[in-house]
Amino acid sequence: MPFEWIRSEILLQGRAFKIRRDYLKTPDGRETRLEIVEHGGSVVILPIDEWNNLLFVRQYRHAAGADLLELPAGTRDEEEPFEACARREIREETGMEAGKLQMVGEFYLAPGYSTELMAVFLATELKENPLQADDDEFLQVEKIPLKKAIEMAEHGDIPDAKSLAALLIARPYLEKYLG
Repeated sequence: MPFEWIRSEILLQGRAFKIRRDYLKTPDGRETRLEIVEHGGSVVILPIDEWNNLLFVRQYRHAAGADLLELPAGTRDEEEPFEACARREIREETGMEAGKLQMVGEFYLAPGYSTELMAVFLATELKENPLQADDDEFLQVEKIPLKKAIEMAEHGDIPDAKSLAALLIARPYLEKYLG
C-alpha cells in the first residue's frame, strides 16, 4: 500500500527552487508531513581535454564555508532540455565548448527531500568558446589528469557529492581516456 497524498502548501518560492510541505497518509493510516525542495533539474559535466585532463572548477560554497573543487554543473532554465543546459553550462563555467557531448546517466541529488534530477554528461573535443558567467559565480578552472582525479575521488579529496556520483556513473566511459 503506497503513501497517499493529501495536500501540499508552498512555504518558499526561491530563485532556483521552491520549498513545499506535503501532507501524506502513511501505509499504516497515520498522517505525516514532509518538506520537499522542488527543483527543475540540473546537469553535471565531465569535460575531458585533448591531453586527458578533466576540467574542474573551484568555487566558494557559502553553505559549506569553503572553496570546493567540483565538476562544472548547473541548473536548467525552466523546461530547458538537459543537453542544452549542459552545452550552456560548460561554456559559462569553463569557457570551453564541447564538440561531442554524451549523456551517460542521471541520478537524484538528494531524494529524501528534493525532486532534483541531475543528468551526467561526458564532454570531449573541447574548443574555446566562452559565455558570460552568472553574476554570482566566481570560478577558477583547474585541469587535473583524469587518472589523478579518480584517485583524488577515491581518497576523499573531492568532497562534492555530484562530482563523485558523476565520476562513478561515467567510469565505464572514461576507461578509454585512462590509457
